[in-house]
Amino acid sequence: MQRLVLVHGSVVGGRATWAGQRSLADSFRLHVVERPGFPPNPPVERVDFEADAVLVANLLEPGDHLVGHSYGGVISLLAAAERPELLRSLTVVEPPATAVAAGMPAVDSFAASGAELYASGAGAEPGEFLRRFLRAVGSQLELPSPLPAELEQGAQALMVERGPWEAEIPLDRLAAAAFPKLVASGAHHPAFDAICDVLERELPGERVVLPGYGHVVQQHPRFNAVLAEFVDRVSAA
Repeated sequence: MQRLVLVHGSVVGGRATWAGQRSLADSFRLHVVERPGFPPNPPVERVDFEADAVLVANLLEPGDHLVGHSYGGVISLLAAAERPELLRSLTVVEPPATAVAAGMPAVDSFAASGAELYASGAGAEPGEFLRRFLRAVGSQLELPSPLPAELEQGAQALMVERGPWEAEIPLDRLAAAAFPKLVASGAHHPAFDAICDVLERELPGERVVLPGYGHVVQQHPRFNAVLAEFVDRVSAA
């Protein structure tokens, strides 16, 4: 049975991010990563994509299919470049890897707005900071008030997160890797569209666009079928 390694992004941990993928356990072994700083792990003073990429790379086993959402997509790109010999495939869902599309106005504006938002995090109230962040990435998530404990911890992790615009994605190394790649986007934000366009071309990778669910593309009713078909196909090749 093929193993899927699922890497979550910012704010919410693996169990919540990949709740819609639990049914895939009927066909695949699922390894849901819970990154440092997110429940059930204790809070951390700093969240860094480079450190988490090392963590994920060390979790990989031969033949794994790595799947990363958002900030977890940045982490997965870096981990895949670190241990390409272990992977059977890589899927990324709207990674905010703005450096790969630097120079495009929508992407540059998105990165600058993110840097401004993160800089405002010191001393901010977690709930309000999280609301501003969700608006920036095009999420439709409605936040309860007060925040539940797990969501508040996720907001606090976000406030100490290293900005993904600093990530240098080794596109040449990934392009040279033999494993197939899939890039998923939701057609809701010009910056994510531009980033995914570049990744589709440069990795190079297959592309799927699943609109209507904002940044949480993995909640689209077709996502599981698309992912399963991709994994089955590359595994049989």
